Amino acid sequence: MRKYSIIIPVYNRPDELSELLTCLVKQTFTHFEVVIIEDGSRIKCDKVVKAFSHQLEIYYFYKENGGQGFARNYGFERAKGDYFIILDSDALIEPNYLSIVDNRLNNNYVDLYGGPDTDHPSFTPIQKAISYSMTSFFTTGGIRGKKSNLGGTFHPRSFNMGISRKVWERTGGFQISRMGEDIIFSITALRMGFKSALIPEAFIYHKRRTGFGAFFRQLRFFGRARINIARFYPDELKLVHTFPFLFTLGSLSIPLLWFIHSWLFFAGITFLFIYIVLLFIDATRQSKSLEVGFLSIIAAFVQLFGYGFGFAQEGIKRMLEPKTHRETGAAVEYPS
Repeated sequence: MRKYSIIIPVYNRPDELSELLTCLVKQTFTHFEVVIIEDGSRIKCDKVVKAFSHQLEIYYFYKENGGQGFARNYGFERAKGDYFIILDSDALIEPNYLSIVDNRLNNNYVDLYGGPDTDHPSFTPIQKAISYSMTSFFTTGGIRGKKSNLGGTFHPRSFNMGISRKVWERTGGFQISRMGEDIIFSITALRMGFKSALIPEAFIYHKRRTGFGAFFRQLRFFGRARINIARFYPDELKLVHTFPFLFTLGSLSIPLLWFIHSWLFFAGITFLFIYIVLLFIDATRQSKSLEVGFLSIIAAFVQLFGYGFGFAQEGIKRMLEPKTHRETGAAVEYPS
C-alpha cells in the first residue's frame, strides 16, 4: 500500500493548523504521516502538534525562516512516504480527500497532481467573496484549477499539490522559495517528462485572507511572482497573464478619456458597469447571498488591481536589471 507524507509548512498560524489536523484525523484513508515544518515562526505551533501526537503519525521540525519553498524541501528530506502531498496550513479537507487521491493514482497514475480550491460554508462573507474572485470565470482566477486553460499546460499549485518521491529526487525540490516557486517547480517537472493531472474531486477549502488589505498585498505579490517565473522560463509568460495589468491600466485611464472624447469616456464607464453587473449576478447566484455578491465586486477589483500593480512593479524592475538575474525569494518578505 502506498504511503503518503503530508507536508505542511507553517508560519505563525497555529490555530489554522489545528483545524487542518482535525481534518486529517477524520480521513477514511489512514496510511499516511504528517510532516510539519515551522518556518521560523514567532508564534509556534509545537503545542498544537503535540496535542495531535496520539491521533496522527506526526513529526514536527523547526527551521530558520527561509520561505515556503525551502520549508517544503526541508520536509521532503525528512519524509518517509512514497508520495508527498503539499497543503497550505490555511486549508480544510473532506474526510475522503486521501481516499480520492489514492483511488485516482491506483487507476490512472501520475507523478504530479493538483486539486482545486473552493469556499466552506463556515467562511465569513469576505472569505467567500475572496474565494469567488480567485476561482471565477470573470477574473483571471477562472483559469486556475482547470485541466487546460488560457495560461497553457496545467501546473499544480502548492496549496494543494501531490508529487511522487521520484519527482523530488529528479528535480531536487523547489529551486526557489517564494515568487512563483510552485509554478517554476511544476514547469521543471513537466519538462523532465513527468505528467501532471488535475483531480477535480480532491478539492480543498482554502481560507486565504480575511481582509481586503491583506488580500491586496498577497495579489500584488502574485503579480510580481508571474514576472519572476518569466526570469526562469520566458516562454511561460502568456498574453492572459497581462489581463489584470491591462484591466487596471484601462480602469484608471477612464477619467482621462474625457479629455480625448466624451464618447470614449462613456464607453469606458459602460464597459465597467456591465462588468460589475455580470460579476454581481454571477457571485450572488453561486453564493446565494446578496452580501457575498456585493463583496465579490470589491474582491475582484482588489484582486485585479493588486495583481496588476505587482505585475507592473516587477516588470519595470525586470527591464532594468541584468537578464541573468534570478530571484529566489528567500530574502523577500511574503505578505503573510
